[in-house]
Amino acid sequence: MRKKTQLIHGGITGDEKTGAVSVPIYQVSTYKQDGVGQHKGYEYSRTGNPTRFALEQLIKDLEGGHAGFAFGSGMAAITAVLMTFNQGDHIIFTDDVYGGTYRLVSKVVHRFGLEASFVDTSEVENIEAALTEKTKAIYVETPTNPLLKITDMKKVSDLAKDKGVTFIVDNTFSTPYWQNPIDFGADIVLHSATKYLGGHSDVVAGLVVVNSEALAEEVHFVLNSSGGILGPHDSWLLMRGIKTLGVRMEEIENNTREFVEFLQSLPEITNIYYPGLQDHKGREVHERQASGSGGMISFDVGSGERADQVLRNVKYFTLAESLGAVESLISVPAMMTHASIPADRRAELGITDGLVRVSIGLEDIEDLKEDFLQALRK
Repeated sequence: MRKKTQLIHGGITGDEKTGAVSVPIYQVSTYKQDGVGQHKGYEYSRTGNPTRFALEQLIKDLEGGHAGFAFGSGMAAITAVLMTFNQGDHIIFTDDVYGGTYRLVSKVVHRFGLEASFVDTSEVENIEAALTEKTKAIYVETPTNPLLKITDMKKVSDLAKDKGVTFIVDNTFSTPYWQNPIDFGADIVLHSATKYLGGHSDVVAGLVVVNSEALAEEVHFVLNSSGGILGPHDSWLLMRGIKTLGVRMEEIENNTREFVEFLQSLPEITNIYYPGLQDHKGREVHERQASGSGGMISFDVGSGERADQVLRNVKYFTLAESLGAVESLISVPAMMTHASIPADRRAELGITDGLVRVSIGLEDIEDLKEDFLQALRK
């Protein structure tokens, strides 16, 4: 089954009892049992819900994994995965990781004795140097948020297997339409499904896919124990969004490539970060493991003052957190998505006050170019 067909026909489709084409929303908390422990597959919706299960089966199929799990947010999904580890365990993270992930690791889970190192995973030697006897996992984003660094998943997977550690990939930016980390050896794949998978700025969700029964049991145990589940209506909204993921990602990619060419013509713009650029570090690696470059671009406008000027004057770019929607979004990572990272650490990573991140949407690309230009030169 090819990808666009799988988006529509993967997982569980329709309802056999009624013939409904769309999976019903089972807005229910508990289920009648014929006797103690004698149920029809569901007993309590924290443990399992038919609508949520249909979504979980769909993302499992799309990522080519063993099992899928749906959470109330991307951060809930990441938290659940980290909770499968134990006090004293050490995890290596991509240095240019989403600010919320950095905050979770450095300010929350460390309280429970989980140790972490942040390194540039685009060079596998950095990962090797950070390994300790306590290392239990390697966690990467590729491309990263916001500098779009690329990590060679096959090399990291080989290293993880050699050292007997779990390999985790946040696949939010590329989505399963462009990239499938399990094909390159990942053990766990994460998504902030709020972004491209939902695609319409109307649902907050997180998804996890694992590649083995053992990991499935661990993640489900945490999900059921901690209760950070996705509700049935949001599960249904997410499935509806996923059906159009293919056509959205292809059109977004076309718009993004044209917008990047436009940015290259502007003397005010420096340091454009986009995996589709010929001189983007890691481009060849990205093209080996992904079939598209996505809709995210970061670039420097020179100063925080100029960035603020752009944000105040754009009309079609929406100043907002998040990404991956049908509408184009714009943000300044240093002040928004990555504000939780200390200023000196941001400077070290290259996340300057003048760095602007845009998520290209489905508007007419000429309108987007004209809008950005008038804001830049107001």
